Amino acid sequence: MEEMNERFSSKALEDFKLVDRAVGGDEKAYALLLQRYRRPVYHTILKMVRNVDDAEDLTIEAFGKAFRSLHRFKKDFTFSTWLFRIATNNSIDFIRKKKLNTLSIESAYTDEDGQSVSISIPDRNPNPQDEAIKAQKEEVVRAVVAMLPAKYQKLVRLRYFQELSYEEIAVEIDAPLGTVKAQLHRARELMYDLVKNRKDHI
Repeated sequence: MEEMNERFSSKALEDFKLVDRAVGGDEKAYALLLQRYRRPVYHTILKMVRNVDDAEDLTIEAFGKAFRSLHRFKKDFTFSTWLFRIATNNSIDFIRKKKLNTLSIESAYTDEDGQSVSISIPDRNPNPQDEAIKAQKEEVVRAVVAMLPAKYQKLVRLRYFQELSYEEIAVEIDAPLGTVKAQLHRARELMYDLVKNRKDHI
């Protein structure tokens, strides 16, 4: 314990305690981790994809993936380093698939403790794991979507599973673009609330 106190900041040690509590089923610990890192994760992703809506979507995915794997987190690095790595790698996967003109993925990122976050750049050749990764992401989202009010479920499925643009969704459901964006924003807020309160490590 003394060695950990010397290696990590007080904030990192607090995170370790929250992780232990969350793994033990403490819903409040999930909420505190989400509250602590939601904004910095979002802003990091936004720098990469340069689109507010995509950044919000990818932030949900990053926390969902992290919370689902929380029981495998090892305290070799800070929680923030681990979380930012998940978020940046997930965003790079998105950039590669969408072939976006974005900030160079060679750029370095630093977490809140000042530690450099390594970014693994996926192979651009067809990867046999791509479908498995996509299925894992969909599983995370589906578990949360199933708990949303019915009026939001169709919108989220069109956006996440069918990967329609906001404009295409507006045409599909015959609604103004502004309404689609507003309702999807509300759906995302609800999904955040559901993710942070899940007990089964989404």
